[in-house]
Amino acid sequence: MNTGFIGTGNMGRILIEAFLEAEILKPSSMFITNRTIDKAIKIKKTYPSINIVENHEELAGQSKILFICVKPLDIHPLLDRLRPQLTKEHCIVSITSPFSVTQLERLVNCQVARVIPSITNRALAGVSLITYGNRCSQSIRKDIEGLFEAISTPIKIEEDVTRISSDIVSCGPAFLSYILQQFIDAAVKETRISRGQAIQLTSEMVIGLGKLLEKEIYTLPTLQDKVCVKGGVTGEGIKVLESEIGDMFEKLFQSTHAKYYEDIKEINEQFESHK
Repeated sequence: MNTGFIGTGNMGRILIEAFLEAEILKPSSMFITNRTIDKAIKIKKTYPSINIVENHEELAGQSKILFICVKPLDIHPLLDRLRPQLTKEHCIVSITSPFSVTQLERLVNCQVARVIPSITNRALAGVSLITYGNRCSQSIRKDIEGLFEAISTPIKIEEDVTRISSDIVSCGPAFLSYILQQFIDAAVKETRISRGQAIQLTSEMVIGLGKLLEKEIYTLPTLQDKVCVKGGVTGEGIKVLESEIGDMFEKLFQSTHAKYYEDIKEINEQFESHK
């Protein structure tokens, strides 16, 4: 199945490399392009059989499924250009959260879907969030789910939980990485442990925690109960977290949602200006 990728920045490249590592797609079946073509050329140096195309129209002619891996405000003009090349057999897959499948269907006459990936998909793990348009056939849905089952656990979501789901799945690794980095920095500052050793211990702890959860040995609440011995050291640390974290995560989600609605407003203004 020929698959196209418009945009080979961070997330576009992550998807390309994950699909190839999972061996769900072959390099020769991939057609890629980017506004800065050098980024696509770098990928081809690693995967010589991958196909670079110079323009979006040519890519549409070569591919059945087209992943749109560009910024939200670039999608409208891009699909305006692509529309004449798209048939009912094509499927546009956007990976950006503010652009709804309803808006995608307003711009093109082909099948559409939105899949929000995560950086964890690069390790063939984590979750991908899928929302299908009304015109998506069962065949295309099977194709898309087959791709993402190879690199993640695909979960279908409704529009009204798009942002919070993306905050958890897509932004979550960055949020937790920041917290873990602060954890490491504090350990180095307050004790004689070396940074290298603190990083190693923290990384191995996180991997072990993930395996406990993956094997469903413990849930998050029961894990805390198992580690926290009454009157023990862990309990004293939990007390600090309880007093210091407060409403930090509520504020975090308020901030991400504010940016999300700002992006939606700008996209809606694009639609209004093109009436």
